[in-house]
Amino acid sequence: MNVTRQELGNLITTKLHRAGLTEQHAEVVADVLVHADARGVHSHGAMRVEYYAERISKGGTNTEPNFTFEKTGPCSAIFDGDNGAGHVAAKQAMEEAIQMAKENGIAVVGVRRIGHSGSLSYYVEMAANEELIGLSVCQSDPMVVPYGGAEPYYGTNPIAFSAPGNNGEHIIFDMATTVQAWGKVLHARSKNAPIEEGWAVDRNGEPTTDPFKVNALLPIAGPKGYGLMMMVDILSGVLLGLPFGNKVTSMYHDLTDDRNLGQLHIVINPAFFTSVPKFKENIVRTMSDLTNVKPAPGFDQVFYPGQINTICEIESNQNGIEIVDEVYQYLISDVIHNNSFDHKDPFAK
Repeated sequence: MNVTRQELGNLITTKLHRAGLTEQHAEVVADVLVHADARGVHSHGAMRVEYYAERISKGGTNTEPNFTFEKTGPCSAIFDGDNGAGHVAAKQAMEEAIQMAKENGIAVVGVRRIGHSGSLSYYVEMAANEELIGLSVCQSDPMVVPYGGAEPYYGTNPIAFSAPGNNGEHIIFDMATTVQAWGKVLHARSKNAPIEEGWAVDRNGEPTTDPFKVNALLPIAGPKGYGLMMMVDILSGVLLGLPFGNKVTSMYHDLTDDRNLGQLHIVINPAFFTSVPKFKENIVRTMSDLTNVKPAPGFDQVFYPGQINTICEIESNQNGIEIVDEVYQYLISDVIHNNSFDHKDPFAK
């Protein structure tokens, strides 16, 4: 089903508002989800709405959170999300970080006690739009086997980065520290499609391409990805005094309870280090240089990191966003949720 960006945003807003979020908070969550779908990251888009709606309906998301922002130094602060919608807390925390970086050159803002906050590229793009460098990391459910291990310990623990170019053309790079994000497996399930080899293992620790048999994901590049996911967990969990590693709660464990997740925003103002016009010019040069690299056999072109998502977003804005029919039918229905997620195994259907 192909829908316009505005139609999709309206459908998501309506569903989440009916589930219990304020209209203002529902609009923010919808904006983050539409951003993901438009960039082709459907694992973090509209397919997440029913899960959010069930958690909101059952009280696991605080619909009237008391957000607080406390500066702990000239360049550091803690934003407490009071277990409200993670998207809303993360966005407001990034707004604070942007202002702090403009004034002091750098900002490190920890976001404590939030729910799932969606695609991190949304938040670092906010920094790039203000001619700032953005870096954001967050912890997630333990569903990844550590290198050499046979049971999950860390989450997919994503990292997002942005750097501003000219005329709104930015480098925006967002990745899980697993070969693929868990949401990609969910997206494959929604389409009844196989996953690629090397993404995951089954209950016996054997590689699988069946998304319904996945029991753990694999870190990127073996021990290197394992090290990165540990770094993310320390920065967004241990550093903020939150549950960490396999103590992080599953998305599906108890939808009536708080999640207490952590996220960390780092924003850097290039003006404190170099000439901003020169910096932006060199970012544009970086993008151009990379796309002009001679492609290897079997490749038509070299893309800079995140470029394919940017191209997808441009096309989506022009031609609409492709949504799985099942997800679209749910969005236009009167159903708030189908009780599909509560107390389920994290790898359950």
